[in-house]
Amino acid sequence: MKIMSPGIGLMDRRLKTEKDAISLAMSGIIKKYKANSDYLETLETKYDDDAGDWYVALGWEDKRAIIKMDSVLAKITEIKEI
Repeated sequence: MKIMSPGIGLMDRRLKTEKDAISLAMSGIIKKYKANSDYLETLETKYDDDAGDWYVALGWEDKRAIIKMDSVLAKITEIKEI
């Protein structure tokens, strides 16, 4: 017997809105870089329909990072400083 899991389109997303994704991304940057939330700036957001991932670009002080998040698990999968 083979058990199949539903595709990304059938699963309920925990990160439903851009606001949810930005909030999680900011939280990740604050934890990883000890950044002050007052100085975080959202540079760009993108949702990948095929993969079900959110991408949020944030800037603070003289740094920039792209945060990749799984929208179903509401989990940061990668933080890439640029």
